[in-house]
Amino acid sequence: MMLSASRRAAVTAARHGAAARTRHPKIVASSSSSSSTLRLTHHPLPHHHQRAWLSSLHEPSLFPAIDEISSASTSVDPTNKNLYDDQMLRSDVRTMGTLLGDAIALHHGEEVLDKVEKMRHMAKASRSTTNNSGSGLSEERLAPMVDFVGQLSANELVIIARAFAHFLGVANAAEAHQRCRRLKMDLTKEGSEGLLGALHETKKDSTAGVLSQFLNGGADDGTKVSKDELFQSLTSQTVELVLTAHPTQVNRRTLLEKHGRVQKILNEADSLRDNGTPYQRQLLDDALRREIASIWQTDEVSRVKPSPQSEAERGTLVLESVLWETLPNFLRKLDAIMKSSMGEDYGLPLTASPFKFASWMGGDRDGNPNVTPDVTREVCVTNRIKAAQLLEGDVRELMGLISGNPPRGADNQCRFESSAMDKVRERAGPDSRAPFRSYLHPVATKLANTAAWGRQELQKLHKKNNPDGEYDEKSSATNILPEEVYLSKDDLMEELLTVHQSLTDTGNAVVANGRLADVIRKVSAFGLTFVPLDVRQESDRHSEALDCITKYLGLGSYLQWDEGARVNWITQQLQSKRPLLRAGTWNEEGKEEMFTATAKDTLETFEMISEQHEASLGAYVISQCTSASDILAVLLLQRDAGVKKPLRVVPLFETLDDLNGAADTMEQLFSIPSYIGSLEGRKQEVMIGYSDSAKDAGRLAASWAQYETQVELSEVAKKHSVDMTYFHGKGGTVGRGGNPNTFDAIVSHAPGTINGQFRVTEQGEMINQNFGYSDRAERTLDLYTAAVLAEQHADRPLPTKKWKDMMDKLSQISCDAYRRIVRGDERFVPYFRAATPELELSNLNIGSRPAKRKASGGVESLRAIPWIFAWTQTRSNLPTWLGVGDAINEVLASEDEETLRTMYKEWGSFRTTIDLVEMILAKSDSSIARHYESVLVSDPEAVALGSEIRKIHDATERAIMDLTEHKQLSENDHLLLRLMEVRNPYVDCLNVLQAETLKRLRQSSEGSSEEEVLKDALLTTITGVANGMGNTG
Repeated sequence: MMLSASRRAAVTAARHGAAARTRHPKIVASSSSSSSTLRLTHHPLPHHHQRAWLSSLHEPSLFPAIDEISSASTSVDPTNKNLYDDQMLRSDVRTMGTLLGDAIALHHGEEVLDKVEKMRHMAKASRSTTNNSGSGLSEERLAPMVDFVGQLSANELVIIARAFAHFLGVANAAEAHQRCRRLKMDLTKEGSEGLLGALHETKKDSTAGVLSQFLNGGADDGTKVSKDELFQSLTSQTVELVLTAHPTQVNRRTLLEKHGRVQKILNEADSLRDNGTPYQRQLLDDALRREIASIWQTDEVSRVKPSPQSEAERGTLVLESVLWETLPNFLRKLDAIMKSSMGEDYGLPLTASPFKFASWMGGDRDGNPNVTPDVTREVCVTNRIKAAQLLEGDVRELMGLISGNPPRGADNQCRFESSAMDKVRERAGPDSRAPFRSYLHPVATKLANTAAWGRQELQKLHKKNNPDGEYDEKSSATNILPEEVYLSKDDLMEELLTVHQSLTDTGNAVVANGRLADVIRKVSAFGLTFVPLDVRQESDRHSEALDCITKYLGLGSYLQWDEGARVNWITQQLQSKRPLLRAGTWNEEGKEEMFTATAKDTLETFEMISEQHEASLGAYVISQCTSASDILAVLLLQRDAGVKKPLRVVPLFETLDDLNGAADTMEQLFSIPSYIGSLEGRKQEVMIGYSDSAKDAGRLAASWAQYETQVELSEVAKKHSVDMTYFHGKGGTVGRGGNPNTFDAIVSHAPGTINGQFRVTEQGEMINQNFGYSDRAERTLDLYTAAVLAEQHADRPLPTKKWKDMMDKLSQISCDAYRRIVRGDERFVPYFRAATPELELSNLNIGSRPAKRKASGGVESLRAIPWIFAWTQTRSNLPTWLGVGDAINEVLASEDEETLRTMYKEWGSFRTTIDLVEMILAKSDSSIARHYESVLVSDPEAVALGSEIRKIHDATERAIMDLTEHKQLSENDHLLLRLMEVRNPYVDCLNVLQAETLKRLRQSSEGSSEEEVLKDALLTTITGVANGMGNTG
């Protein structure tokens, strides 16, 4: 979409005519589909066209004439909102592409821009005679681009890669804005048709739509649900979103903020297209030009690896900047739709918590030595400071809004009797003319003290770790005591509810249910800790700590005991009140040598947990959990550290074997009285690992194991009268358990496993995609609410034995086929490391933790994120589809063919899994993967394996299309196909640039100046491909 020199010359000429057009509105610029230059035409214009061009004082503009918007179409129907919206998207993208071209030409010269345009035209030509999926494309189509790129200098590789990466970045911003624009258009349409227009009543995946379906018996299965049942479900269900530090967000925070401002400009432009003045439009055009110019001049490469503290601050920014206001806005709409659908008595209670938030950033120490006990202390305090500051601002705003005084009668008595109002007057004083303001003043002061106390604690921590540092002496002199601050959200909530009740009692319910209601809901969702941290550590670390303890106590080696001995010993210790160790024993002189460095860190982590105030921490997640002793160990270590209110212990079952053994593990635990007694409210949380199980066994086998495990665990929990909650550890990509269709993903879970409680990870680029902008965040909250509500009431029976047996068969075949390549073929690791940028990914400074849990080891020790990331970059996406085609083809060729076809048509969970694989295959491109191989792989054995893998890929495509009865992959997903048609040429350019860069980088001299330039080029292409594909790991 960037302009070549010839076209830019025409644009420049057009700009000189802009002022003339404002004086002579009958002259309009239009674009001919058969010409790449602008031409001026003279003809009378209707008033609408005049107004559209009057603001175009500078070309290009966000406010083109209808003629230009529709240049690619034969006609424009203004009443066709979807068509017009698509045309506006193309216009916005074209405008930003032109502005980006301006910036490139200005800073690097017309000749560089011409090279960018030349490569873009080559890419488009390479796909002009073929379909736009990767199916059936040959590597030969890339030859002109490959020759062209081979002649570029290292610096030119960087600049041209930046051009395509930034174009895809701003195109993403425009597409995100288009989605928000369509949501607004849909709500406006609903409002014009007599519907409320708060949430989407005509969408089946909106809470309003789900309510309408169940109340009227319009659900797919004809289910009809009473108002009382729906009210009970909505007011008791909870979705907890856990933000994780998984490094999959490749775009720098600075650029994300700029893309956010671009979306804001596009949003403002929408409102000015019909009603704005020429000056207002000129301001927006100039603002967009400045933003695009700034984007081009901003370094897209993170130069420094983030610390866990900065990672936590960056990761929770979305809560502060978006969700802090978006959540109460959504809950207000939910309240309105509940009342509209079910009656005024069915509104959302103020203290209901449909959403909670948690974080792993600063608490997840699994394989990350940078997360120390002091890091977790610091992040916990920082979160409290942030919550106190935000709430103080809200309370001070309330003091200005609720400035009234309930009127008194002639007898100087208030007309309404209220115990809540008495409380307000007791604090404010009987003669206060603004009792609510007076009552809230000490609340605001106490919140200010809470933030100051947090800064005081933070400074103490910094001084401990860096005694010679420079600190604010004034702040150091302040000594705020814990009793002078808010440490429990219940205290703050009680005061706010008192104000709400007193307003309601004195005839001011409309005031009570205004901004005050929003603040109460914020306290309910975020509390005083803003976002509590989970602690995560691998099970081996706890075993090592206990091993040091048993050796110190003269009991032998814990690591040498079998599982039965471990469980018996821990159970005995849990029943004893005598501590195993005195705090700090591991650091005492003469004893410290008996404790390893990692054991000391583990024991100090539990000591840190014991110091934290209420709700600062959430769960303790045990990764690589394989046995009952792994879970009991954490319970014992918490008790021995003196944790007053132990964190709930959450086993994470990750590999296929762990998932298959999970039910037996929990059965053993639930049979231990001391363990059952430790469960608060007999509630147990279990985390299901989607990423590592898929990496271990392949997508199909892992999906079935996850489904079966949850069913089996639910049966075990029911047997022991335990309330089981599942924590779903999903990534953004399909290969890591993700699903872009949130609603379908949730309702396809096994029946009886969610039950109104859904805890799930949100990580990396998905945090920004789902919650980075208020409109999109509100829609995401609506999707989660609707799905968890629908899952509780939809009639979804468990699969029949015949279907379960079929899934067992499919899983075994696919797992064997997957492992035969990934684990069993000695050519695989060399091929993987040569044909993908896996080895170079560690240079991406997008996360604080290493790419591997352990420094040594092969693919098995590689984390799931770089595993998926590497294959996504080459457009192979191997982990998602490998093994699936083998299973489908074998069954379709057997007597079980009809059973499999029936399963796809009638079983939603299975169909969702297959459709996701089909979508990934549609986004894959074997010609690109083949190009990486031809450029980067020299070992003949590895090359032969690559050829075999591509044959498996092609066979998998045919198998999927046979089962789905599709003639083209994802043929019914028109949006995906349209996006791919637009994006693929640009991503092709980046792939060719990346392969060339990798080749040169691997041949360059270490430490040379060219190597540094090539590293920049590589990291830029990685960012660009991620922007083009829409995800990373």
